Amino acid sequence: MTHSRKVKSQSAHQYDAKRMHNTLSLKSMTTPYAAAEMRNGDEHDRRNPPRGLPVSPPQCGPARCAIAMAASVGGLRALSVILGGLPADFPAAIAIVMHLSPDHKSVLAEILDSRSYLVVRQAQTGDVLCHSSVFVAPPNHHLLVGTGGRLELSSSTAEKVHFARPSAEPLFASVAEVYQQNAIAVVLTGGDGDGSFGVQIVKEQGGKVIAQDRPTSQDFSMPETSIKTGDVDFVLPLEKIAPKLIELVELVGRGGPRRLGHRTQKVR
Repeated sequence: MTHSRKVKSQSAHQYDAKRMHNTLSLKSMTTPYAAAEMRNGDEHDRRNPPRGLPVSPPQCGPARCAIAMAASVGGLRALSVILGGLPADFPAAIAIVMHLSPDHKSVLAEILDSRSYLVVRQAQTGDVLCHSSVFVAPPNHHLLVGTGGRLELSSSTAEKVHFARPSAEPLFASVAEVYQQNAIAVVLTGGDGDGSFGVQIVKEQGGKVIAQDRPTSQDFSMPETSIKTGDVDFVLPLEKIAPKLIELVELVGRGGPRRLGHRTQKVR
């Protein structure tokens, strides 16, 4: 018990969202993509998901619920499965950090966009978290969420966290600060313990935390470290994460639960 309180105290001190904003040098930069994630042995089907009849794209408004996802080894397949299981009218925004090499061009956003009904793009400073949209952190930059859901990228020389840039910790902490009980953190397959401090802040602010289970993780280190904090609400196999996100997001907002449609056309 004492150890648990100590961990929480350290996390709040070391990874407080406001401290992250103050210590990281934030600026908009044109950053080369990296493609190192393509060497992780992904076996997911590369075909575009089937499209339904065209729908009139509604104006995209600011998201009331934000989902922060973190992944490393095996993350491409995990992200592909989750995003591919969400409908085009999913009323939440998703921000993703994945540990990538800064030395290669990345096509992660383009790959995920081709496998999802949601619109997936690389995040830039000034973007606003918008429902039915996914924002991917570029290599070598931390991704943070500011007031009103506005995204900020750190400089390429910002301090690494868990030897990683981007890291889950600044993203989770900042999403928790802005969205509080409407924040959801998802810790996916990967090495080291990235995300374990951030999930505690998400819980302290009233949000929910999901971790991928051991059998479906290529590397269980990241999920396991978060689970050991005691602040993970759901430990799920990969194929159950998208349905759980739909269930949780349906409970967010005024008027209580609402049923999502099943649009299969991207809304841009």
